[in-house]
Amino acid sequence: MTGWQQKPATALLLLDDGTRLEGHGIGAVGHAAGEVCFNTAMTGYQEILTDPSYAGQIVTFTFPHIGNVGTNDEDIETVNMAALSGVRGCVLRADITNPSNYRAAEKLDVWLKKRNIIGIAGIDTRALTARIREKGMPNGIIGHSPDGYFHEPSMLAELKAFPGLEGLDLAKEVTTAQTYKWDQTSWSRTEGYGKVENPEFHVVAIDYGAKRNILRQLADQGAKVTVVPATATAKDVLSHNPDAIFLSNGPGDPAATGKYAVPTIKALMDTGKPMFGICLGHQLLGLAVGGKTQKMHQGHHGANHPVKDLTTGKVEITSMNHGFAVDTESLPATVKQTHISLFDGSNAGLEVEGKPIFSVQYHPEASPGPHDSHYLFTRFLNLVRAQKGVALQPEQVKAGE
Repeated sequence: MTGWQQKPATALLLLDDGTRLEGHGIGAVGHAAGEVCFNTAMTGYQEILTDPSYAGQIVTFTFPHIGNVGTNDEDIETVNMAALSGVRGCVLRADITNPSNYRAAEKLDVWLKKRNIIGIAGIDTRALTARIREKGMPNGIIGHSPDGYFHEPSMLAELKAFPGLEGLDLAKEVTTAQTYKWDQTSWSRTEGYGKVENPEFHVVAIDYGAKRNILRQLADQGAKVTVVPATATAKDVLSHNPDAIFLSNGPGDPAATGKYAVPTIKALMDTGKPMFGICLGHQLLGLAVGGKTQKMHQGHHGANHPVKDLTTGKVEITSMNHGFAVDTESLPATVKQTHISLFDGSNAGLEVEGKPIFSVQYHPEASPGPHDSHYLFTRFLNLVRAQKGVALQPEQVKAGE
């Protein structure tokens, strides 16, 4: 009788503090460096892994059962279905099981390979999350080798060469290469995705890493959407004669992206057209009005973040995904804080007094997450309705849906 034979580790996660974690490899083969964060959402792993806002990051899922509902083509959040989101890897507690969901078209492991995402399973994600909460988000390198061989010196050299997200402009890596039109509306169980037939408004969205569901929410409001690259100038945007302007989410350091985005946003603010920003768009607007942004200790990544809307006094549960935040103390007197995080009191929204311009730090389109904040898209298009002299739509907080 032979003794116990342990299978060699086929995946490795090395952190910049010397932590070494072994596990079972899934997804693509190879290695990639990135900032290691954690996400507390219990659903929506496919949307998370295709969200361009995660470019440059390795996502640790705190929920253990990732992959149990498989993958499909409907839940991808990158606008270009074939485009890579920029996420560097994923960390799982349990091995991927066979999918059990009527919408499943493919196993997560196969899907990860196709999208060149490296994964490691069998990790104590609770301990890793506790480490991030205590010490902040580390840089790390994730590797997958089916034969269990890793040349760790070269991996450590690549990790050391990774600059981190501070000072890194990643919007240029995930933005659209060319201008395009968008008319798809939200998904329903019986009909799938719809199409806006007779748009009432025209919104130009500046794509710093836009999610599909944001564009769908704009279409739900009766808007035809024209999406332009992150580097578009104010002249480029205004050439489409929009009724309003949207600033999208995206990855990286807002101060780096702001070098070319802020002058454009400042010029657009002077037009008097309604503007709405989400996530990176919110941070860039904060910079454009004279504020500052700062790197967060552990960031906000999940679908259960309580936010208070100071304009209504209501609390909503939101989806968040950001590692930078607007410094409230840096905002000028002409800018009003509209939303705050009830987890840590950080800024979650602002509006420019006397102008139809506002933004939020979180993701009101969710995907994944609760629908509490969908009312913000109504609030945005109501600014257009007010300028056009047409009836406003009621803002309804869809709590609990």
